[in-house]
Amino acid sequence: MSIVLTMSETKFHTSPEVAQALKSGAPIVALESTIISHGLPRPSNLTVAREVEEIVRAHGAVPATIAILDGVVHIGLTDEQLIEIANRDDIAKASSRDLAVIAATRKSAATTVAATAHLAVLAGIHVFATGGLGGVHRGANESFDESADLTALSALDITVVCAGVKSILDVGATLERLETLAIGLVGYKTRAFPGFYLTDSGFTIEHQVESAAEIASIISQRVALKTNKSALIIANPVAEEMNRVRHDAILKSGLEGAAMNGITGKYVTPYLLEHFHTASNGESLKVNIEIIKSNSALAADIAVALSKKA
Repeated sequence: MSIVLTMSETKFHTSPEVAQALKSGAPIVALESTIISHGLPRPSNLTVAREVEEIVRAHGAVPATIAILDGVVHIGLTDEQLIEIANRDDIAKASSRDLAVIAATRKSAATTVAATAHLAVLAGIHVFATGGLGGVHRGANESFDESADLTALSALDITVVCAGVKSILDVGATLERLETLAIGLVGYKTRAFPGFYLTDSGFTIEHQVESAAEIASIISQRVALKTNKSALIIANPVAEEMNRVRHDAILKSGLEGAAMNGITGKYVTPYLLEHFHTASNGESLKVNIEIIKSNSALAADIAVALSKKA
């Protein structure tokens, strides 16, 4: 049976696998659910979700996919619950500020980076794999459109493995915000900051690491030096990027389409991801899937390296 943790009036359900890992101190990797419900098309979303969990297990860690189902926070999903997240039409997209509303009204939601990181830390999980971070949107000097990922990660002790930030964003401004918010940043085997579909966004990372063990040492030093009140970002570029000319053309048409159709806020990202998938004839989807698989493998290696230092 799963463990139920009651915090105030909110119930946290952990899957049997995650419950045992938390009890024994085994390495755990948090996984977001928005990529399943909103980031990938059916039926490949369920296939990828299962494959990602198996990759984490193959690298020696326990996967903890996080979501809210009928008002209950789930830390780790059963296969039946993965199927629900992948196929139900009433799954909302929840950031941190939405969590209490979703829980109180007993609705269901997939969690974004901000919400997943928040719930993971609350459950005692400190390593998290995702695709790409949210950040400062283009034209934010007028719209003030900035992802809650940044402010959430400025206040959470968690290590996030990602392929940089989505190339639809203002990458330079996002990097400035990461610095201002004291969010740590290192490149995994690279000094080039990746741009999700692209291995190099055109911006340079100051620090480079070569192994999961080195990252685990950095995490340990963050604790010792008390700089772990904010997140550590591990930028892990995808192995094979999209064709850059094609990428830029699709991005341009996608941004124009979003503006023409009045799509703003948190709806921009899923719109553009779908536009990329359609306009690239599936090339972007292939890259997106490889990103989450690669990041999950590295996150599991980091979690295992950390467990050896404990």
